[in-house]
Amino acid sequence: MNRKNILLIEDDKAITRILELELGYEGYTFDIAYDGREGLALFEKNSYDIILLDIMLPYINGIEVCRKIRLKSTTPIIMMTAKRDLSDRIVGLDMGADDYITKPFEMDELLARIRASIRRSKMGSADFVKIQIKDLSLNVLTREVIMKDVPIELTKTEYELLEYLVMNKGIVLTRDQIIDHVWGNDFYGDTNILDVYIKYVRSKIDYPYETKLIQTVRGVGYVIRG
Repeated sequence: MNRKNILLIEDDKAITRILELELGYEGYTFDIAYDGREGLALFEKNSYDIILLDIMLPYINGIEVCRKIRLKSTTPIIMMTAKRDLSDRIVGLDMGADDYITKPFEMDELLARIRASIRRSKMGSADFVKIQIKDLSLNVLTREVIMKDVPIELTKTEYELLEYLVMNKGIVLTRDQIIDHVWGNDFYGDTNILDVYIKYVRSKIDYPYETKLIQTVRGVGYVIRG
């Protein structure tokens, strides 16, 4: 069995050519499938760190490909969808996709999502137990947070908020994404609770220090850049 970083399943050859060039430039190894049937055959034959999966595919659509892969593997899957495919994105996530990105997308965002998904999938390995972003250190097993060698005390919700931002370093997370992850997708309270907790976390890891890690993206959400 061969091992490569990425399995790209996408029938648009213009998109696959761009991704082929960009992913190769970033040092990733990858296989390309142009339909769902070929994608599943490559998945059965080889091992990958992550799968980039289009929804609209010949022979077997991306939703069904995702479902079949999830029956056998926990390999991270990023769905690539058109903006109009909201219902398909929801079904894709329900079928086990780890993330999605809408077309057309910025290459930097896709690369950040690839790095974040691979990082999350390797959380159990020694190399990914502790995450360092500038002066901030976060241990995902012990839930210890250290800033400039000073232990930081966080509540359960504050920690989960910070960890979600850290695990998605470089990715702008929408308010809805953060609320769904930290408070659950059945949360119906005041969404201003997010701003309150962002302020709590900033008061502990940002305000006392020169380096400001949590950035606000107006009209969208928040991001940590490192």
